[in-house]
Amino acid sequence: MVLLPVRPEAARYLILAVVFVCAACGLVYELELVALASYLIGDSVTQASVVLSLMVFAMGLGSLLAKRLRCRAVVGFAVLEAVLALVGGGSGMMLYAAFAWSGGAHLVLVSFSLAIGVLIGAEIPLLMSLMQRVSRRDAEGTVADLFAADYVGALVGGLAFPFLLLPWLGELTGALLTGAVNAVAGGVLVLWLFRRDMTPRTRRRLVLLNAAVLALLAAAAALVGDFEAAARRAVYGDQVRVAVRTGVQEVVLTGRASQPPDLFIDGQLTVRGSDEHRYHEALVHPAMNGPHARVLILGGGDGLAAREALGYPDTVSVTVVDLDAGLVRLARRDPALSALNGRAYDDPRTEHVTADAFSWLRGARRGTYDVIVSDLPCPGTAGGKLYSMEFYGLARRVLAPGGRVVVHAGPARAHPGTYWTVAATVRAAGLAVTPYRSDGDHGFLLAGVGHPPALALDPAVPRLRSPLAERLPGYGPAAEHGRPEGAWPQPSTLVRPRYAR
Repeated sequence: MVLLPVRPEAARYLILAVVFVCAACGLVYELELVALASYLIGDSVTQASVVLSLMVFAMGLGSLLAKRLRCRAVVGFAVLEAVLALVGGGSGMMLYAAFAWSGGAHLVLVSFSLAIGVLIGAEIPLLMSLMQRVSRRDAEGTVADLFAADYVGALVGGLAFPFLLLPWLGELTGALLTGAVNAVAGGVLVLWLFRRDMTPRTRRRLVLLNAAVLALLAAAAALVGDFEAAARRAVYGDQVRVAVRTGVQEVVLTGRASQPPDLFIDGQLTVRGSDEHRYHEALVHPAMNGPHARVLILGGGDGLAAREALGYPDTVSVTVVDLDAGLVRLARRDPALSALNGRAYDDPRTEHVTADAFSWLRGARRGTYDVIVSDLPCPGTAGGKLYSMEFYGLARRVLAPGGRVVVHAGPARAHPGTYWTVAATVRAAGLAVTPYRSDGDHGFLLAGVGHPPALALDPAVPRLRSPLAERLPGYGPAAEHGRPEGAWPQPSTLVRPRYAR
């Protein structure tokens, strides 16, 4: 037993409180790395698997390495928490910097996942040693108390990240604040509760170490805005017009003031303003060859697909279902983007619904829409459920008799396996499919109930900016070049997603 400033029972509760805080901070570091890696690299399932599996493995290594520190558990724990606060708190900025200035973040992601895992894994053995110094309870009871506090702390950290830190502070500032909390918790425990267990010289060194860590974290937090601006310029160039975090994704508009803007979503070029009409005309107009009074657009919050549908005077309504109200707000209010979409959201025929497309379709009325346009991110980027057989089954349910569905299915030539898997999935939902590939390797699927729809344009098609009418007859054969031999691929379902690239 050591000489303590409080009763042993109070010291025991203080250690359990620090266990709680450390567990919460550790889980925030993990979630922050997963979220940022998913945003920067894509494929959230893979990034979560990599980060979590590496961290769990490294935690085992950390537990083994902590045995060497048990003879100096007090000082070892203080140094460990200071290093963990700095590494975990700064991991987001380092990952973002690697992506912005080198173009790759995989090595940094792996390195920080391992480093944070080793440091977290060493915490419990050292805290166990500290607990045994202040409490005479049996080892089994002590272990149970430590793990109970650890698990509850992980729960709080896991809930705090998406509901508090991420929406209020953002990923970078949230991680830095978590690091500061981590450093303070470790420093208070050692420098106050176990101060008599150290020499004055050791105490001074630990005070200086924690002060330096907190100063670095505070300086980084103060510079987050400038850092993000510099990183954004490194990624997008010097012509960034607008950059906003909408709560769903990062939306950036770039380009000269005299030119149509380019639209980036989560770091990926989504719309090239100079030639986006080639994509949107090829997406929308073949589906409008027939009844098109009521049009449903799933995704397409930028308003560009809506612009094409509204070009038909006999279109009665266009409903845009997009999860990101911030993108729609930008498409409505930004002068450059609203000019590009023809001020589609100012048209009284346009209605916007902020909702997840899958959930919204479940509640939509049967047989409502003549045309359904699925203008969603490429398979593998969007959630798998938005390219599942169940999703297309719901779309078929709300399709009016004689209606058509058109699906953006990703690059047909660059990723033929993914493209034809989408085709097989649409087909498995009971829709007959007409594949076609436009200029720029944009792969589409035109579908309807019964027979495959003809790949043609409505006689009253509005004036087009691209040579779509001349080239459309060749778009069908262009898609067929990549068709896999033999049987169709297996369809993708909610429980068996098949969009691995």
